[in-house]
Order: sequence, then C-alpha cells, then structure tokens
Amino acid sequence: MPAEPSDDDVVLAARELYRFYRAGEEETLALRGVSLRVRRGETVAVVGPSGAGKSTLLACLAGLDEPSGGEVRVAGVRISHRPETERARLRARHVGVLLQSRNLLPQLTVRDNIRLAQHAVRGRPMVRAGALLEQVGLGRRAGALPRQLSGGELARAGLAVALANSPAVLLADEPTGELDGVTEELVLRMLRDRAADGCAVLIVTHSAEAVRGADRVITLDDGRAQEGREGTAQAEESNHVLR
Repeated sequence: MPAEPSDDDVVLAARELYRFYRAGEEETLALRGVSLRVRRGETVAVVGPSGAGKSTLLACLAGLDEPSGGEVRVAGVRISHRPETERARLRARHVGVLLQSRNLLPQLTVRDNIRLAQHAVRGRPMVRAGALLEQVGLGRRAGALPRQLSGGELARAGLAVALANSPAVLLADEPTGELDGVTEELVLRMLRDRAADGCAVLIVTHSAEAVRGADRVITLDDGRAQEGREGTAQAEESNHVLR
C-alpha cells in the first residue's frame, strides 16, 4: 500500500465532486461526492461499469467540464469554477489529455497537431515536435495526416499531443480500448515512462493490463468512488467482453 501522499507531492486533487444533469423534470447524478488525490510519479487507474461516471470524472479533472459542486486543483491551482478561457489556459499548461478518438485535428499533420497544442502556451516549447514524435516512435510519420495512420500510430500520435507541453498531469480516457495486445503494451509502457519521469498519470480504463500496472485503483459505481483492487476482476471481465 503506497504511503499517504504528502501535500508537496500531490499534483492532482479533487474534493467532493458532484455533477448532475437535468433533462426536463429529471435529474441525473453522474458524480456523488468523489474525492481523490494523485501524486507526482504515480499511476492511478479508474475502473467501473459503463455509466458509472468515469468519463464525467475525467472531464471535470481536465477542466473540460465544470463540476456542479466541489473543486479540482492541478499543480496547486484551482482549475474548476473558472471561465472557460482560464480553464483552457491552465489545462494547456498543466494537463495532458489523451482521448480515444478526439486528440487530433484531421486536417493537420501529426507535427502540426503538436505545434498547435504548444502554441497555446507562451514561450518556447520544452520539447520540440520532432523530438516528441521520435520518443513515441513516429519520427518518420511527422508529415502524415491522421487518416493515414494505423490505429496504433493514432494512439501514439495522440499521446504525443497530450505530452506536447510536458504536463504535470496526464489524463487518459480508454487509451488502449481499440488496440491489439502488442500495441496496448507499448502505449501502457509509454504511460509508465511518463510517470517514472515525475508525471501524475490517471487512466480511465477497462483494461486488465492497465489496472495491473497501476499503483492504485479507484472503482466508480453509480457516481461514487471506492479505492482498492476490487476493480481488477471487473476490469478483467470487461476486457474479455470488449475483446
């Protein structure tokens, strides 16, 4: 069991997150008081059944959505309950978001997708686009458009975009959901490498391999969070069904 994160180590913190949606007279509670902390160099897997609130949680942590209650802090700075322009600025500087299919703009090359992400942060990028693509094994595909990439290449290109500004926090939503076993292992290894470099990594996943490689596991069910390895068996069952 990892030691309790100290305040100095924690780079992602959520406190009592609630998120509800209204449709007419009906109200749906997607998150019900979720709290979590992720420290530098740690990998946390979030598992749970479909509709449990996993993607909603990730969107709130990234500042892509606003919680109805509670707060999110990244690198000690509150990212929630701010105007969208401020959230976008903080996200670009501190958070890398790896989505299953929405990381790349289809009309831009892989290199230009990275440069666009880096343009959102003032100053010279810490890592040049070409060097970043070499790190993920796509040095020769820099000029390719997303439609010209294989599924595994798309996953790695999306990771390169997420890492464009050397974020303190990396949030990944089902990063290996549509990959074969070999490519899944490659992507998970790259995520572990980022954690080893000091990044805080949180993965929303159904993958048993991702769960086994995590330092901690948080299970979401009906919008409520519980920490522990109880989610491992559930992830293995989901992984078998999905594949």
